[in-house]
Amino acid sequence: MQILTSPAQLQRLEGILKKSLPLALPVYGAVLNITRGNPGRFEVLVDKWPDFGAVLARPRGEVAHGDTGHCRESGGMTRCPGTCQVCSGHPLGAPRCHPPLTCSSPRPDPSVRVGSLLPSHVDLLNETWPYGGNARSRRYLAELLGRFPHVCLQDSAGEPLSWVLTDHFGTGTHSFTLPAHRRRGHMQVALTVAARRAQARGFPTFG
Repeated sequence: MQILTSPAQLQRLEGILKKSLPLALPVYGAVLNITRGNPGRFEVLVDKWPDFGAVLARPRGEVAHGDTGHCRESGGMTRCPGTCQVCSGHPLGAPRCHPPLTCSSPRPDPSVRVGSLLPSHVDLLNETWPYGGNARSRRYLAELLGRFPHVCLQDSAGEPLSWVLTDHFGTGTHSFTLPAHRRRGHMQVALTVAARRAQARGFPTFG
């Protein structure tokens, strides 16, 4: 496998993957993050360049291993927090592509405002994430919180009610509304704000 390090190569790869959406969506999001400052410290590898048949995104300098403690099966492909790969002809399920959001934002209760999560909220995130509850997931969520965009709705006291986190692949990885605050449209607001911010950064919105 060849690691792509040249900005010109990465920009070209970004364009190629964009033409292959939604099939290439997981790696495309990682490449977008890399070409926009690389907050996740990732790297991209291809089997050959420029006529590649497989592309892999992973933490810089790491080698893929067998630890799949938080992997997910999706459309025939195993998705892990650490790596992502797309091969030509891979039987991925195709998510629906949504056009840019043009509707007016849903409005929550006047006492609710859009804010940010704090590092001190990582335990709350770890408790409410379906794959959380252990030290490894806590480290992973702390990394997401410190490096990638997120949206949080807060009450008048600044406490989080609902949130959306994004990951190394530019996708939503942990969205949650506290049970006592559900059925009030909070998640719709958080997702809309997150989608608009993502589109402003050049990331596509899929559902």
